[in-house]
Amino acid sequence: MAGSWRARAQAGGMLLALLGWVSSCVTTFVPLWKSLNLDLNELEVWTMGLWQVCIAREEGAVECRAHGSFLALPPELRVSRLLMCLSNGLGLLGCLLAAPGLEGWRACEDKPGLKRRLLLAGGAAFGTAGMATLAPVSWVAYNTVLDFWDDTVPDIVPRWEFGEATFLGWFAGAFLAAGGLLLACSACSTRTATPPAPTCHQPPATRGPAGGHHPHPKNTDLVI
Repeated sequence: MAGSWRARAQAGGMLLALLGWVSSCVTTFVPLWKSLNLDLNELEVWTMGLWQVCIAREEGAVECRAHGSFLALPPELRVSRLLMCLSNGLGLLGCLLAAPGLEGWRACEDKPGLKRRLLLAGGAAFGTAGMATLAPVSWVAYNTVLDFWDDTVPDIVPRWEFGEATFLGWFAGAFLAAGGLLLACSACSTRTATPPAPTCHQPPATRGPAGGHHPHPKNTDLVI
């Protein structure tokens, strides 16, 4: 019963972690972190990501332009680039570590302690990747809200709003953290049972001719 629970927890945790890792990679590179609709020209929709800014027109044409300089970016975008790349690398590392530690994986079958440590390390890598995804996405979203409700900016100035990548990043971070937690919990429940200490057996007593039990004779001196 415990083995089946561990197998299901490991399969579910690995599936969640992989889904979160793929979503985090997509969030890193799509230019959909922010969106902007111009009131003067409603036929154009501006979107911004960590690497480029795009303009989508009504006829279906999309024009993208990379950010000019890394140092010219706002602080939240500079830090978000680094953290998202770190999250993607940690997610890949978590896959490489956790896969050999799964119960259905034949690698290291004769070393249960090593499989448990690999599963713990993979779960920790996935959990750290989830935090590295949630932090930049939440920071960019927080600054977007502050800029949107900034009273010092005239009302005629268009405001940036949340893009689709913001919500995808939140889901990716949550999936990575949940998958890593499941893998770590399944690894903690996988403990090798120590064999019981051998009991001390007394030598069998000798049976006399009448069927009674007689103790072993003691060494006595013969007195004449």
